[in-house]
Amino acid sequence: PAASDDAPSPALPSLIGFDRDDLAATLAAMGEPGFRARQVWHWIYHRGATDFAAMTTLAKDLRSRLATAFTLQRPRVASELRSSDRSRKWLLAFEDGNQAETVFIPEEDRGALCMSSQVGCTLTCAFCHTGTQRLVRNLSAGEIIGQLMLARDSYGEWPTPSGERLLSNIVMMGMGEPLYNYDNVAKALRIAMDPEGIAISRRRITLSTSGVVPLIRRVGEELAVKLAISLHAVTDELRDELVPINRKYPIAELLQACRDYPAADNARRITFEYVMLKGINDSPADARALARLVAGIPCKFNLIPFNPWPGAAFACSDEATMAAFAAILNNAGYTAPVRTPRGRDIMAACGQLRSASLRASRSRRPLDVAGVPGQTTAGETRSENTAAESA
Repeated sequence: PAASDDAPSPALPSLIGFDRDDLAATLAAMGEPGFRARQVWHWIYHRGATDFAAMTTLAKDLRSRLATAFTLQRPRVASELRSSDRSRKWLLAFEDGNQAETVFIPEEDRGALCMSSQVGCTLTCAFCHTGTQRLVRNLSAGEIIGQLMLARDSYGEWPTPSGERLLSNIVMMGMGEPLYNYDNVAKALRIAMDPEGIAISRRRITLSTSGVVPLIRRVGEELAVKLAISLHAVTDELRDELVPINRKYPIAELLQACRDYPAADNARRITFEYVMLKGINDSPADARALARLVAGIPCKFNLIPFNPWPGAAFACSDEATMAAFAAILNNAGYTAPVRTPRGRDIMAACGQLRSASLRASRSRRPLDVAGVPGQTTAGETRSENTAAESA
C-alpha cells in the first residue's frame, strides 16, 4: 500500500549538506572520475536540482545509481505563516520528526534569511522565547544549508542569479547558539559561500553569538563572516541574569575577543545587539556606559525593541527612551539604529522563535576538548507548532 504522509520516508541520505570533499569521495567510491563531483556540485548548489533525472550532463546509469542511494531532499515544510509586512516563517520538520523555524525578512529588492542552528537552544537567555525550549539536538550541515535551499526553491532563485537576488543575505540568528554547533554551521556556510554554487559573499553573512569566547577567533580566521554579539547589558551582574553564558565568559573577556576578531575592520564592523527592556537596561547611564565599553572596537549597534511572547517577564522600552538611548550612542560616534520589528504578528521577530520539539531523555550532552556541548540525542516532537498557535 502507498505510504501515508505521516510515515517515515526511506532512510536514504540526502546529498544536501555534502561539501566538495564529500561529493568527491562519494563519486570516487562509485567508480566515477573526479570531474563528476564538480558536475554534481553544479547541479545541486548552482542549479538547485531536486531530482537526479534533471542532471542531464550525467550518464543515465549514474543518475539511476545516485537515485538508488541518495535523495536531494530539503527539510519538509510543516507549516508556513506570512506576516502583514511580507515576512515569512517556515516551521521545518526533519527526518527524525524534530522541528525548527526559519524566517525570511524581505526588503524592497533584497532580503535576509534568518537560519537556525539547533532544535531548541543550549542557552536560557531570559528575554528570548527560544531559550524556554531546552536543547534537543544540533542541526546537521545539510539541515542548515537546506533552510537556504528551501527558501530559494520557494522564490524560484535557481540557477544562482549572477546579479541582484531577493535572498541576498544570511543571518545565523535563528534558533540555537551557532558556536555550540560550530563544525556543522561552518560547513554549511562554506557551501553557501562557494562562488561556483550558492555564491553568497561572506560580506553578506552575519553570525550571531551570545558570547562563546573560545570560538570567536576561529570564526574570524576560518570563515571571516560578519560577527554579531548579543550583548544586552553593560554590567556582569545584569548580563549574568539576562544572558547566563556571561557567568562563564564575562563581558571583559567577550569584548577582548571582539577586539582580537581577525575579520573586523571599518568596512565589516562588529554588530552589538542590544534588546531594549523597559526599566532594565535602557537608561541614559546604560547608554553612556555602553559607548565606553566598546571603545576601540570597529562596531555598530542594533537596538532591538523587545518582542513579546507568551509568559515573558519583560516589556519593551517606550519609543522616547529608545530614541534617547540611540542619540547618546550616535553622539559618541556610533551607528545605532532602533530596529523596526518585522514579523511580530506571526511570532517571527527577533527572540520569538520556538518549536514544539522535546528532548527524549535527560542524558547529558558530551563535551569536546574545548568544553563546547556537542550533539545530543534526538528528541521526539509533538505535532502542534507552539509558536504558530500563539501568533
